[in-house]
Amino acid sequence: MTRDIDGLARDYVRLVLEIDTHEPGYVDAYYGPQEWRAAAKASPRSQEELKAAADRLLAQLGGFSATDTDSAARARVLAANVSSARFRLDMIDGVHAPFVEEAERLFALRPELKPLSDYAAALAHIDAVVPGRGPLTERVQLFRSRFAIPADKVDDVMHAAIAECRKRTLAHISLPEGESFTMELVKDKSWGAYNYYLGGNQSRIQINTDLPVSIGQALVLGCHEGYPGHHVQGIYDERAYRTKGWAEYSVAPLYAPAAPIKEGGADFGVDLAFPGDERLEFEMRVLYPLAGLDPSTAVAFDALRRATADLDGALLTISQMHLDRVITREQAIDLVAKYKLVAPVAAEQSLDFETEYRSYVINYASGETLVRDYVDRVGSDPAARWAAYEHILSTPILPADLKQ
Repeated sequence: MTRDIDGLARDYVRLVLEIDTHEPGYVDAYYGPQEWRAAAKASPRSQEELKAAADRLLAQLGGFSATDTDSAARARVLAANVSSARFRLDMIDGVHAPFVEEAERLFALRPELKPLSDYAAALAHIDAVVPGRGPLTERVQLFRSRFAIPADKVDDVMHAAIAECRKRTLAHISLPEGESFTMELVKDKSWGAYNYYLGGNQSRIQINTDLPVSIGQALVLGCHEGYPGHHVQGIYDERAYRTKGWAEYSVAPLYAPAAPIKEGGADFGVDLAFPGDERLEFEMRVLYPLAGLDPSTAVAFDALRRATADLDGALLTISQMHLDRVITREQAIDLVAKYKLVAPVAAEQSLDFETEYRSYVINYASGETLVRDYVDRVGSDPAARWAAYEHILSTPILPADLKQ
């Protein structure tokens, strides 16, 4: 019997919701019928039954014959999503693949890793940007410490940053009336910030203050977690479910091919919203005074930010070495400290995130490169760049599609 795409999509949602009962947190957001989630919690199938269900669903999707473009695109993305979920079930059972293979099977994106020796030139450049005596890591840490937002001003600075990210996003993307977010400052997390999309065009954004929040992070976090990042992405996903009836968009599993597109798009959001020197200009004019920092020092800090961006890929190589047990945790901490130019305590937090989420770490640097290259290729002016980004938000799409 041939299944229609909507029926296959509902089966996928049921599969994902039941996987979440075996791995709490697998579902990052859900705003579909509450009775579906209640049923999944009340009588979840066993992991073996879920694996068999995923295999059947993959076979049905493989034999699905689409009669329109939307259905064809949905079926293709659904098949990739189910394949990812099937492998995640194996991982829950204790199966581990090499880092690169794990990433590709979960996220449909194979990360390109460079040897750490390739980052020697970037370190040499940073050495010139932050001159002085003593080890480079210590010099950079001391320099960065001058740009920490005072604890009692973090809330005000972050609200101002997110407000500007929202204003610039609304100039190009129409958002529903009444959409909003709440923000909380939290501690004891392995991540720096998190967006919990709640449905109904609402989000809860949390900022981790275990470590000092740098003035340079404010717009990055505002765009990534809010506008045009995860909050806006959640709105578009919910819109696809509410207005088009695409059930698969009612649920967002943490590990899925959408992850590099969403994390990469969220990371790219700050450059989309603040092109050229507009980011530095806004920081100097608004955020530095609000934080009680000297705006005349912003240019030097921005130069360090640009220089250290060339080291982003090094963290993926370190993660691969650590997770594939080529190096010990202690060696990984030392390498993260060296290539992220941070204190051991910050390096440990980075390793804690990697240990908890494993190959999910590829979705930031690799995902940002993917989205940036796509937008740069198809967007010849600001309006076209925003249109390219909105296309990613509103279309059933896989990482491979952004390479074409």
